[in-house]
Amino acid sequence: MPLIRPVDDSAPTADPQALDGWGPLAAPPRPEDRPGPGEVAVWLLHIPPYAAAAAAVADRTLDAGERERAAGMRHETARERYTTSHVGLRTVLGGYLGTDPADIEFTRETCGMPDCDKPHGRPAVAGDGTLAFSLSHAGDAALCAVSGGAPVGADIEERSPRRTGARLDGLIGQLHPGERAAIAALPDEELRERAFMSCWVRKEAYLKGIGTGLPGGLRTHYVGLAEELGAPAPDDVSTPPGWALADLPAPPGYHAAVAVRTDSVPAVTFAGLRLG
Repeated sequence: MPLIRPVDDSAPTADPQALDGWGPLAAPPRPEDRPGPGEVAVWLLHIPPYAAAAAAVADRTLDAGERERAAGMRHETARERYTTSHVGLRTVLGGYLGTDPADIEFTRETCGMPDCDKPHGRPAVAGDGTLAFSLSHAGDAALCAVSGGAPVGADIEERSPRRTGARLDGLIGQLHPGERAAIAALPDEELRERAFMSCWVRKEAYLKGIGTGLPGGLRTHYVGLAEELGAPAPDDVSTPPGWALADLPAPPGYHAAVAVRTDSVPAVTFAGLRLG
């Protein structure tokens, strides 16, 4: 099980597993804070309080492609969430790299799907292989995971009251047979919905980590459920070898997870990002 701890061990909220909200907040990182081998730094950004600050610097911080994509979004809320999460990502990476966030150039690695050599795999910082990152956003939350070079994937999802009954059953049916069996064994629908969400964020984090995204196979890979649910894995399956999965603290109504390629137990630091 990965070790999860706050970015600042002296912070008043010493136990991130007891997190209830969007903290403990920390300033953007510095170059000396960059994660080393076997380390993953996870930053959670609460979008609404920092949307105005992000918008004020967006024109000079985001690149032309990011600005074009934001401008093409019809809904103001979607633009706000996209802009703030990408300014947050650049702020975090710029802090670790000791560079102006606007100077960071992104590229795409080769696709992780078999027999595909096109550049639509994991996003990466152009010209720098010492950091790997993954960005996810849902609702009012953005999540950024940064590793010391090892492939990493992160996902955060917002729970939905519409995810019940036949709709929930249909979503669960997309998962690995071992995951479906573990969820089916839970005693009520509320627990099954929580279990599905915990599995889904693990699944997306892993599929992003291997560079395929969802086309890499929801049914193919077993990632299990959040450990807090206490649902044992079937005897004949295990999580992907060479990868560690961590269930992250999340605000009420959200689930989050990170996956990192490693053969050892990674140290995962966690903090809320303070912008502006």
